[in-house]
Amino acid sequence: MPFLDMLKHDILSSASNLSLDLDRLWVNLKMSLLTLDRSSLSKSKGKMPPGPRGLPILGNIFQLPQYQWFRFTEWKEQYGPIFSLNMAGNPVIVLNSHEVVTELLEKRSTIYSDRPRFIMAHEILTGGIFVALSGYNALWRKLRRAGQEGLNVRASEKFQPLQQEEARFLAYQMMKNSRDWDDHMRRSAASSILRAVYGWDPIQNSDDPLITRINDLAHRIIRAALPGAYLVEMFPMMLYLPNWMAKWKREGLEWHRKDTEMFEGFMGKVKTEMATQGNKPSLAASLLSQQVKHDLSPKETAWLAGTMFAAGAETTAAALSVFMLAMTLYPDSMRKAQREIDSVVGRGRLPTFADRSHLSYLRAMVKEVLRWRPVAPLGLPRRTSEDDWYNGYFIPKGTVVIANAWAMNRDPRFFPDFDEFRPEHFLDENDNEIDIPGTHGQGHVTYGYGRRMCMGMHVANQALFINMATILWAADINPTKDDKGSPILPSKDACVDEGLVVRPVAFPCTITPRTADAMAMVMQAVWSELGELNE
Repeated sequence: MPFLDMLKHDILSSASNLSLDLDRLWVNLKMSLLTLDRSSLSKSKGKMPPGPRGLPILGNIFQLPQYQWFRFTEWKEQYGPIFSLNMAGNPVIVLNSHEVVTELLEKRSTIYSDRPRFIMAHEILTGGIFVALSGYNALWRKLRRAGQEGLNVRASEKFQPLQQEEARFLAYQMMKNSRDWDDHMRRSAASSILRAVYGWDPIQNSDDPLITRINDLAHRIIRAALPGAYLVEMFPMMLYLPNWMAKWKREGLEWHRKDTEMFEGFMGKVKTEMATQGNKPSLAASLLSQQVKHDLSPKETAWLAGTMFAAGAETTAAALSVFMLAMTLYPDSMRKAQREIDSVVGRGRLPTFADRSHLSYLRAMVKEVLRWRPVAPLGLPRRTSEDDWYNGYFIPKGTVVIANAWAMNRDPRFFPDFDEFRPEHFLDENDNEIDIPGTHGQGHVTYGYGRRMCMGMHVANQALFINMATILWAADINPTKDDKGSPILPSKDACVDEGLVVRPVAFPCTITPRTADAMAMVMQAVWSELGELNE
């Protein structure tokens, strides 16, 4: 690619005195070439939504920073709830309001449910059966139906006992060693999801090689999906190179073989346990029992179950880290939730799911955690499958569509003080829940939209509720202090983009039992439920 290499050299040379992230600019350039749809270069049938002016030919590729949702939200104020970008000739539209999302992604979902093509991440590494990256086609529909059946509201209730056990073990670990609270949350989320997916025994160590193995899979897929990671995305004809000429292809196919072997092995173990021990509640058991009904092959079934873990563990852990940030910065909200828990649960037992309907403030707190700092502020992009018109603007077929959850979760019409953490956003003066239009009763859009809404959202809501209830029943969360005794407050805005999720930058805090017997009660519950602890 001599032309691109020369272009990169010229860009780096001319911008040497600018305080810019040049590598990020180059990635944005590759992104535009990656997604280039030559049909979009033909004469437009109409005017696209307004947007920022860009450079000739290259368009807006050098105007996008690393955390794009911040810039998109700024442009919303200038250009409105829907604006367009030109990525070197490839059209992109960004949606920033509930009304536009409802109209396009919900009411016109047949046009707006497709995905851009991910050759390395989807077609090679995951064999074209990774449901989150799949195009809007027959395979996606049958995978989606099968997943929904195993994870809907009623089906999710069977996971509540194991989620309660995991919440108590997490609270115990955090009080015992608050320094490593983030590692404890990652372990707990991974263990909980693995148990829900496969019905396995809990994982008690954060460095368990199984967690590492599957997290590596998730990171490998996300890295492959990043713009500019592989030339084949810019030159799809490279896909037809023989394996001996394409190391990237050879290695990708080998990873797919290994991951398939792993996931099919997991399903084989579940199938054996079903035959010898009965049908323990798990997503894998549900998929196996309904495999013929949903017309799924053994490989499709195995990958559907496996990717539910890969997608769910880190997002749940990231949301819990947002909860910890909020409790550290907003102690009044923490104490209000604790008072509600004490009034409903008391101090003689630990919280259970039976308390959920009586804990309105805590339910609102779950929503506020997901609204205040969404772990996927932009989600995965979509692609239009047909030409469309909206409010007089033309949206051509093949347009990449980005829904800005960050902006919608901070809509000042519903959240006037949107940057503050306040569960009261979802409660009226009588502590009755308030519905936010266009959110399907969730109060936020962090779980997505339309036919692509997160399949695991009910399991996730349950996990967040019981973990937050148990931690707040058992412990106080406070900032650490410096040598003079002054609190060291973490940054409210600093975040880390880990590819799959965005989470707060790691910070220290202190986690101490609220009462003298809290630790003993939690430890006794853990001992009775999970047996002897590995410490």
